[in-house]
Parts: sequence; C-alpha cells; structure tokens
Amino acid sequence: MTFPPRLAHLATRPVVVAKLIPTYARAHNIDEDEAAQRLSSALQGRLLPSLLEEAWLAMRGKSKRLNDEGLLEKVATTLKDRPTRPGRVAELTPAWSAFLVLADLEAGTASEAARRVMESPEGRQRAQAGLAEVGRFLAAELTRGR
Repeated sequence: MTFPPRLAHLATRPVVVAKLIPTYARAHNIDEDEAAQRLSSALQGRLLPSLLEEAWLAMRGKSKRLNDEGLLEKVATTLKDRPTRPGRVAELTPAWSAFLVLADLEAGTASEAARRVMESPEGRQRAQAGLAEVGRFLAAELTRGR
C-alpha cells in the first residue's frame, strides 16, 4: 500500500525534519541547526517516502473511526498553524537507533562499517523496525492537533 499524495503535500520534507530534529540532535549531541542540515540531506532520497509510508500505515491502524480523507484532514488541521513546530524528543530504543544510522547513511555522515552492518540481513531487519517505529512517532506528531 502506498500513502495518498496529499500526505506528501502536507508532511513535506521541512515538516518531517522539524518533527525529528529534537530527537536527532539529542541522540547525536549536536545543535539543532546541524541536526536540521543532516536530516534535510538524509530525507532528500528514498528515506522520506519510506517514512511517510510507515507513518500512513500507523495512522490507518490507529484510527478506526476516520476514513482516509478524515485522517488527511486531521493532519492538515494539526499542521495548519505551525507546520514546522518541533516534535517531541522520543525515547531512544534499538529501533530508533537503527533509524538514526539509516539517516546518517543517507546524509553521508556514517562510516563504511555502519553501512556494511546495515546491509546485512539483521541490519535490514533492524532498519525496517526503525522505519516502523519512527513512522509511528511521526504519525503521532502529525495527528496530535485538534
């Protein structure tokens, strides 16, 4: 299943970056400007659509009473006034850590050893778990409004 095109119009790269900055900055012990640059670079490629796909799956699984259009309206309402409002700081778990390594690989800041680990079968499994967990986090951030 793919996510609706409207989700990508609402949850743009700057919006997703803003939601992830606090956790990324704290995990890497860097300032938020540096975190924003790295995340923006990481989300230029295939990582953003994968993350939006996981967020959409989480939204659909969480809300039984809203149809797809209702979910998109909820996202639009949440983002209406302050779309780039920073997200909450997430508790770091092994899945979150795997996502952070994926983001670092996409941004070009991870080592070659990290790339080899993430290309292994266990690394790919952990990467998928990380995408799913961060997708759930993003879904919660995108729908926590009114």
